[in-house]
Order: sequence, then structure tokens, then C-alpha cells
Amino acid sequence: MSNSFIKSPPFRLKVWGRNACFTRPEMKVERVSYDVMTPSAARGVLEAILWKPAIRWKVTQIDVLNPIKWESVRRNEVGSVMSPRTSGLFIEEQRQQRAGLFLRDVAYTIHAHLELTGKAALEDTIVKFQGMFLRRAEKGQCFHRPYLGCREFAAEFEVFANGKPLPEPISVSQDLGWMLYDICHDNSNDKNGGHFCSEGCRPHFFRASLENGKMLVPSLNGKEVRA
Repeated sequence: MSNSFIKSPPFRLKVWGRNACFTRPEMKVERVSYDVMTPSAARGVLEAILWKPAIRWKVTQIDVLNPIKWESVRRNEVGSVMSPRTSGLFIEEQRQQRAGLFLRDVAYTIHAHLELTGKAALEDTIVKFQGMFLRRAEKGQCFHRPYLGCREFAAEFEVFANGKPLPEPISVSQDLGWMLYDICHDNSNDKNGGHFCSEGCRPHFFRASLENGKMLVPSLNGKEVRA
């Protein structure tokens, strides 16, 4: 089958918000953000607008539109999860104070395309889902409110279509170090709409960098991505 039937043209979606936290896994309990939105967080925004078992999103580039600014916050969190086997949760006993280093006044342009998965039916086409995504994004519709790393940091979004010019990224180039690429799942089950690899359910990382405000995202099977 030709790639034109299983892969969409590129989409560009601007997302922005007051705060963001794309948490570094190596920081354990403290919430410290990466400098830039991760590919998995970008995928989550797209899936909040449109997700079906028949498709999967592939993020190819993230543009940083606002200068990278930080905000340090100390807040109270609950250290346990409610269970149906317990009579309740006593907040005063479970409260924990933790520090967080969050991003402030963020804005990004996500470049991505969608592909059909093995769960696509015979009547499913790229054109069908392409039109569905554009209609939903243009109307501001979503299955749940997109967020910027943490659910408490809601995201606004705007799709760029019909030749609408893209905003200019910041003129910053820097090494971002190793960044979380995504959590990949065994392809025997084709879970989560096809975010799979052949190495089981594992986090994958890549060496990220900004070039004039643009972060290129390699293919999952590229040599830049490591489990």
C-alpha cells in the first residue's frame, strides 16, 4: 500500500499555557521539568483532540515560541491513593510538601502526522481522520482538556491550516541532553493506538537539541533513540 494511503500530510498545532511541567524521570519525587515539551507530551495533546484505535500520532518537530522561563513552587501533595478497600483518606496524615521547578508562559508549535494502525477497518482512511482532526481542532473540541505535562496545567490550542503562516520560534540553539521520547509497548498487543516497539513496555530516550528554537524528533526506530 502506498504511503499516501497510510500517512497523513503534516499537521501544525500551536499550544500554550501559563505553566508547564514535563517531568524529568531521574528527579524521583521532586517535579523538575525538561526545558522543552517532550514528544510524549505533544502526542498527549494531539490524542486529547483526536484518538481512535485505528490511528497513531507521530511527532516530528517541536518549535519553542516563547523564551524559556522558570518558576519555583513549593506545594502540598497527598502521598497515597484512595482505595475502595479503605474507609477514607486522612489528608493531614498523608500530606507531603514537595518542591517543583516548572516552566512559565510557554508556547510551542507541534509538527506531526497520523498513521493508520493494524486496528484500522476497511472503511478507515487517512482522509477521513485528517478531516476529523481539522474540524475538531478548528472548533476547539477535545475528548478531554489537553495539558502541558501535568493535568493541572491546562493547554490552549490552535491549528494552522490552509496555508496560515506559522509563528517564528525563538532564536536559541542549545543541547538539551537526554530527553524522554515515549513509553513504548509490545507490538503483539498494539496498545495505545500503536505506540509500540519490539522490546516490551519500556521508556525510550533521545539526545535532544534546539536549533534556532526547533527541536527535531527522530523516528522511534532511528539510531538516536535508545531504551
